Amino acid sequence: MSNLTGFVKRLRDIMRNDAGINGDAQRIEQIAWMLFLKVYDAKEQDWEWDDEEYTSIIPEECRWQNWAHDDKSGTALTGDKLLDFVNNTLFPTLKNLPVDASTPIKKAI
Repeated sequence: MSNLTGFVKRLRDIMRNDAGINGDAQRIEQIAWMLFLKVYDAKEQDWEWDDEEYTSIIPEECRWQNWAHDDKSGTALTGDKLLDFVNNTLFPTLKNLPVDASTPIKKAI
C-alpha cells in the first residue's frame, strides 16, 4: 500500500507542474482514470488469453496497450501529442461509449 501511496504522491507532484490542471480534485480524478484504464488493460489481456474470440468494448486506438505502453520503438506518445490524444480522443471516446448496466463485458462477434 505504501508503494501506491508514494506513486500517487509522485504523480500528483508531477501533475502540479502541468498547465491546465486545476487543483487536487482534478488531479485525483485523472489519476483514478489512468489507474482504471491500466488495470482494465491487464484484465483484457487475461480475457484475450482465455478466449480467442474476445473483443474489447474499447476502440483499438483507445486501448491502453495501443497508446500508453512504451514499446521502446521511439513512437510512444509524449508531451503535447499525448495531451492532445488524451483530451481530444481518449476521454471523448470513452465518454461516448454506449455503456450501461446491461452492457456485456465483451462484444459479441
